[in-house]
Amino acid sequence: MTAENLTPVRAELDLNGRRLSYLDFGGTGQPLLALHGHLDQGLMWSGLAAALAPGWRVIAPDQRGHGDSDRAADYSRDGYLADLAALLRQLNPGPVVALGHSLGGLNAYQLAARHPHLVRGLVIEEMGVVLSAPSRLDFLLPSAYEAATRDELIAGLGPAGPMFAERLKQLPDGTWRLPFHPQDMVASERANWGNYWADWLATDCPALLLAGENSPITLGQAQAMAEQRPNTRLVELHGDHFVHAQDPEGFTGAIRDFLGSLDSHRA
Repeated sequence: MTAENLTPVRAELDLNGRRLSYLDFGGTGQPLLALHGHLDQGLMWSGLAAALAPGWRVIAPDQRGHGDSDRAADYSRDGYLADLAALLRQLNPGPVVALGHSLGGLNAYQLAARHPHLVRGLVIEEMGVVLSAPSRLDFLLPSAYEAATRDELIAGLGPAGPMFAERLKQLPDGTWRLPFHPQDMVASERANWGNYWADWLATDCPALLLAGENSPITLGQAQAMAEQRPNTRLVELHGDHFVHAQDPEGFTGAIRDFLGSLDSHRA
């Protein structure tokens, strides 16, 4: 398989009646589990999957409550991690490199801490270890979730409409919805609040930290995270919280360099 004909296969895992949808970009390359942040979905990693093919097989779930996956009863740390462990047990790709942006970054390094046999490397984009109020997602609470037409839904989102216009989903009955429920996202972000130094320091597998030079999230934490954890490299990129979109060449290049170093590290 080459980057030119890379076509992901969408599949789903039944978790006691709750659907977890995921994209598998396939191939015989080494497995990379790619985890999106809040308000996003696995499809965001299509460009990276193409850039890394054929050496890496990217597996990109729509995490609970996002994209084509069902909403969940809770958005606890344990819930997210149980979903990912179940997916990896189902696919059985061997130890993965776990890559994550924001929420996905927290899930990635906690997955490594609690299931070290499943993870052999980490790429963490824009996620720290001490997370607290104020919430950045409360602006979503007045937003519409469903509407009869796409235009009506975009209008109901107010100033956030243009941000999500290309991610809206049409349902079989013709109505449209967001790829997440606003109340779920606020609950999920609040469930993230805590001090996770113990999880970050629980493993010593090779790790790459990617931080935006103008980030309000990781500045002040990223340097300490790199200094205090063995086998950790910090790369600052142009942008703020979304460096994968703001500095795509730097983002992909840093990941390529890191992934290329893994085999020599194992040797």
